[in-house]
Amino acid sequence: MIRAKTTLLAAAAALLPGLLSAEQGITDDAVTFAQVAALEGPAAALGQGMRTGMMAAFEEANSNGGVHGRQIVLDSINDGYEPDLSVQHVQSVIAGNGHIGLIGAVGTPTSAATQPVATAAGMPFIGPFTGAGFLRKAEHGNVYNVRATYFAETEAWIQHLVDNKGMQKVALLYQDDGFGRVGLAGVTAALESRGMSLVASGTYTRNTVAVKKALISIRKAKPDAVVMVGAYKPVAEFIRMSRKLKFNPTFVNISFVGAEALAAELGEDGEGVIISQVVPFPWDASVPVVAQYQNALSAVAPDAAPSFVTLEGYLTGRLAIKGLEAAGKDLTRESFMDAMAGLRHLDFGGVEMEFGPGDNQGMDDVFLTHITSDGGFAPIQMGGDS
Repeated sequence: MIRAKTTLLAAAAALLPGLLSAEQGITDDAVTFAQVAALEGPAAALGQGMRTGMMAAFEEANSNGGVHGRQIVLDSINDGYEPDLSVQHVQSVIAGNGHIGLIGAVGTPTSAATQPVATAAGMPFIGPFTGAGFLRKAEHGNVYNVRATYFAETEAWIQHLVDNKGMQKVALLYQDDGFGRVGLAGVTAALESRGMSLVASGTYTRNTVAVKKALISIRKAKPDAVVMVGAYKPVAEFIRMSRKLKFNPTFVNISFVGAEALAAELGEDGEGVIISQVVPFPWDASVPVVAQYQNALSAVAPDAAPSFVTLEGYLTGRLAIKGLEAAGKDLTRESFMDAMAGLRHLDFGGVEMEFGPGDNQGMDDVFLTHITSDGGFAPIQMGGDS
């Protein structure tokens, strides 16, 4: 349904450019965003989670009359976590001119392929689910990030493992693409600043679970910890195989893995696995915005449990709403972009974002968590103990 809609809009744009050029996804009573992200395949839980969280934020606003009288609509289009397909869909969205902006993309390789296309078209690119540094270049003019960078996450890992725990041998498993190489660069830099280097590394191909070769190579080095930059299915396969081989170093994962999806994949093999997070605990209702998120999530997805991914989606949606509010009633894509560029200090109630000239990243915090014996999560204090 969604793909067909986008294709029809693209065809209409070719036939009636004058008619559609004024649309931009805006009518008197609605404004429409497009999400191009993984809704199927090994990263599906991330795209679906971001969609659910954004829908929670949008429907929360819609139930209160929308923004300046407009209801917020979200069209989600599956790219399967494949850059070429992602580009095709983004080009169709742009050509169709039926959306005010792109929101909630998932992944570094897909964003690396689509962000330049969106930037060239002057299309807002809001809240991508990736910590890749190239998206933090404010001169793009159309990109607004919610989360901390992967470099911040990898530094937090090494601080915990080396500075706090005294580990000396760190190995790395990473996805063999732009996403994985960003993680490789971050881990390498964090270790080098401490006069150290990786004792081993291994890769796997995106959208596969072919990790056996990497496991054999890494296991030979007998590391104290294996840090991992990948999607939840191949990461889970690596950890499961390691457990069977009685290879039990400390396993550490990046936020992109999707904590809940990884815990569900691992079951009893997940206990003790560390995951860095870039949003607060989604179960902590003492934080006002988390309590609001929980209520909003229940309203749109009564069976959905709170999660880090849906909370990030919710915060991404709330950021877009702030831009719509600031743009005023006479909404255009250009006025929305201007409003986003003018955002500074945002307080959502226990979660704050800061933007400014040269700064298009709202949050900088990184939290370490580990999977508990019951498949839940517990925080790790940076002093060392959980």
